[in-house]
Amino acid sequence: MTIDGTRVTRAERQAQTRERLVEVARELFLEVGYAATSLDKVAATAGFSKGAVYSNFSGKEELCLAVLDTIHAEQTEAVLEAFSGDTDLDSRIDAFVDWARTGLGRPRWTALEVELAAVARHSPYVASELVKRHRQMVDSVTMLVERVADQEGIELAMPAHEAATTLLSLGIGMGALRSLDPGIDVQVFATAMRTLIRTTTRA
Repeated sequence: MTIDGTRVTRAERQAQTRERLVEVARELFLEVGYAATSLDKVAATAGFSKGAVYSNFSGKEELCLAVLDTIHAEQTEAVLEAFSGDTDLDSRIDAFVDWARTGLGRPRWTALEVELAAVARHSPYVASELVKRHRQMVDSVTMLVERVADQEGIELAMPAHEAATTLLSLGIGMGALRSLDPGIDVQVFATAMRTLIRTTTRA
């Protein structure tokens, strides 16, 4: 098969189909919610048969997890970008807060997370997958905390993994609150970050 004169392999076609399905599912899940989105609707909107969905995903649960993966990847990239600036630590924390004011607690993202978490009560598969993803996020934040501490030559007020768990928990909780009350100021996040770090230069 060729597209625009370029030969496309079967694996590439399948990857393109999967990407399209995730893109459409994301739009539908965020627009009408997890429960109200059927695989038939996803397939039809994407221009495929329902069989194409099952060729790429075991069901709606796995498809929704793939959608959440894209959202988490975007959030992680934004956080890493905020802390990658060639500035001092306070400025990087401020850059993160600037992102958090618009990127933390988007109502539709949070609603989808909550819906899937509810599914996890009755699905060991979803529960285990969510736990796995949470642990991966903690590991990513841990590495970020360790890198920043090393770059700044400072000591943490607690082990990096504990600091990462604390910050991630605060972020998730604040995201849920801000989805209901956008007026909550994320500046408290910056205060928590600075509290978790002892600005003491290592000997």
